[in-house]
Amino acid sequence: MVILGSTGSIGTQALDIVRRNPDRFRVVALAAGGGSPELLARQAAEFGVPVVAVADEAAAGPVAAALKAGADRTGAAASPSVTVLSGVDAVCQLAGLECDVVLNGVTGAAGLRATLAALDAGRTLALANKESLIIGGPLVTSRAKPGQIVPVDSEHSTIAQCLRAGSNAEVKRLVLTASGGPFRGWPRQRLESVTPEQALAHPTWRMGPLITTNSATLVNKGLEVIEAHLLFGFGLDKVDVVVHPQSIVHSMVEFSDGATIIQASPPDMRIPIALGLAWPDRVPGAAPGLDWTTAASWTFEPLDDEAFPAVALAREAASRGGTTPAVYNGANEACVADFLAGSISFTRIVDTVARVVSEHDSSRTGAATVEDVLAVDAWARARARELTRGTGS
Repeated sequence: MVILGSTGSIGTQALDIVRRNPDRFRVVALAAGGGSPELLARQAAEFGVPVVAVADEAAAGPVAAALKAGADRTGAAASPSVTVLSGVDAVCQLAGLECDVVLNGVTGAAGLRATLAALDAGRTLALANKESLIIGGPLVTSRAKPGQIVPVDSEHSTIAQCLRAGSNAEVKRLVLTASGGPFRGWPRQRLESVTPEQALAHPTWRMGPLITTNSATLVNKGLEVIEAHLLFGFGLDKVDVVVHPQSIVHSMVEFSDGATIIQASPPDMRIPIALGLAWPDRVPGAAPGLDWTTAASWTFEPLDDEAFPAVALAREAASRGGTTPAVYNGANEACVADFLAGSISFTRIVDTVARVVSEHDSSRTGAATVEDVLAVDAWARARARELTRGTGS
């Protein structure tokens, strides 16, 4: 396998699975953004990877230096050297290497080119980078062969598992569960004063800053609604969201006869990651299961669209189609960066995204190329920054 985003949350957990299953998995390449050169070097050395890539060209030198320092410490100077590539094209090059599975754990829209490279090379794509599917839309789905994309998001992995219980014609609706984040039950007025530190304190999941903030605003759940629509081919009217604070039931499928199939497990991403790597097979001992000897309560409640309008806004973006989901995602990533920098309020994230989505020219939603999509993404980010920094009317 090739692991893209190896130093992030998804990548490090994937490597934990590989570490415990050396007879089943072999890593042939690693790629990362470049912000953790020493960690990438340690990963390459541990797993005997012949080639690594960093998206940030300036990080190539520090990675090479960390690799040499590690070899000097262990006296492994005679071991095979690791080739270090750099730049966005280098990451895409690794996505197309000869392998069985490419795990795309890159964060944000930056993962689009790698997703397309893996699909075009005919690799099975274990997709944790939902943004590439969402912003690419038909550009991605049209290149994917049936079954070529295996979802790694816990919710979509669950949906894929539950759909095994019946035919698509028997499905009444898909139900995505949401933890509600750290501010579940808060009214909108109280959300005005949320700090970055509070937003990054998710009650059940440990993730990177972008996705953790997206979980707090529920933008992440909005993205997942679009992802489910694109992955499984059901209309937006058949994709619902329910709040489940315990994060034990990871989603469900309701069938036409009234039966609902759920998947329940502890909130541990190693379970869907392992399934994504080995699909359709399971990896024994991927993570501990539930303790059925202890009393527990699972609760479910409706989503508060007034306090958290991000899901409804995502539905609007998806219904408009074309590049509108790319606008939703791009504007949000720009706003999250500003929020984490302390320059805008928490509620202004989704308010600004709504404004940018409303300004998008819906008569030009078609996107024939990657360049079209990335141009729209760049416009959405720039427009969001104009609005948050007071330079746009």
